[in-house]
Amino acid sequence: MQKHIAVYISNNDDKETLIERLVSGHLITELTQLKGAFFSEITLDKFINEERRHGLFDITTEKKNSLSHSSEGERKKALLQHLISQNPEYLIVDNIFGNLDTSSQQDIANTVSQLGTRIPIIQITNRKREILPFITALYRFDGETLIKTKMESLIWNSKFDAPLPASLHQEVHPYNTLVKFHNVQVSYGERPILRDICWEIKPGEFWQLMGPNGSGKSTLLTLISGDNPKAYGQDITLFDIKKGSGESVWDIKKNIGFFSADMVRGFARLDAIGNMIVSGFFDSIGLYKTPTNAQIKIAHQWLQVLSLFEVRKQAFSSLSLGHQRLVLIARAMVKSPPLLILDEPTNALDDADAALFCNLVNKIARETRTAIIFVSHRTEADLKPDFVFELTPGKQGSTGKMK
Repeated sequence: MQKHIAVYISNNDDKETLIERLVSGHLITELTQLKGAFFSEITLDKFINEERRHGLFDITTEKKNSLSHSSEGERKKALLQHLISQNPEYLIVDNIFGNLDTSSQQDIANTVSQLGTRIPIIQITNRKREILPFITALYRFDGETLIKTKMESLIWNSKFDAPLPASLHQEVHPYNTLVKFHNVQVSYGERPILRDICWEIKPGEFWQLMGPNGSGKSTLLTLISGDNPKAYGQDITLFDIKKGSGESVWDIKKNIGFFSADMVRGFARLDAIGNMIVSGFFDSIGLYKTPTNAQIKIAHQWLQVLSLFEVRKQAFSSLSLGHQRLVLIARAMVKSPPLLILDEPTNALDDADAALFCNLVNKIARETRTAIIFVSHRTEADLKPDFVFELTPGKQGSTGKMK
């Protein structure tokens, strides 16, 4: 075999079979007699499960913590060092940069690059930009064998031509200010998280919230969504109401459409695709109320935008991962919320689905008055935000500024 290869896959490919055939040596016969190691979230999950079930701590991080109580970056670095200590004769790396900030990505890449001077590296990836620089050949998997390919052959269509549906209500987003933080501080015990955060979001603005792992992005989101009691006593205004003025959590949440990659697991049901979108009017998992004709019309218009109208009666679980996320965005948008929060929405998507997702978000930003917060630790080439708010960690907590 060539010393270092990458196998480029999509979310529609059978990765489980690919991994099984790679590990068993059926795809690359030269590996059959060699001792290999497998760097993957699958391997990481096995070690974490062993910790939780049996209290076995075979791997500890640089900070001497267990995997369960470490960040994703610390976990992956510890796993990689553990695998290297086993003296493998080749290494398979799967989704090597998933959930990692830029600094952790660079650390992992440097370590694997050094290892690659001694042993073959086989990379499995669904993002072109994540192919390691020392890779010498690119392959696709057809379900049976590896087929050599070229970067320029990896092309996809990601356009949405139909206009977005109009709001069900005539008056849309009467607020002057959706979110306003002034010198907001958050600490947990002796550990400072956020310091002097000043940030204002107005209707129709498209923001990307960035920051490395552990910088406080999730904490910031909980302050906006009303889920964090640390918001009380702070100078925070949400939807023109000063925090602590008697508003309920529901008063806040009714104005927010929310999506995270983890939500897909909660909707892995046999519900029809069309019903999934209509259920967004009722904030329910599944459709248990009879929608109005106007609600059904808007849901059908969203299905037309997504080119899913003809398959609307099929099960949501039958869709690819990328198209499931498009449906959940439509579900969040049917009520035309003043604010749409997208938390790490492109994690684990392949290039085609990531481009599709980003172009739908761009379209929502162009054609509606919904403000958007797109949360990610990395930049997506196809995403076109108006503003970027970046968190920078420090000893006294993360500070934020507009880029």
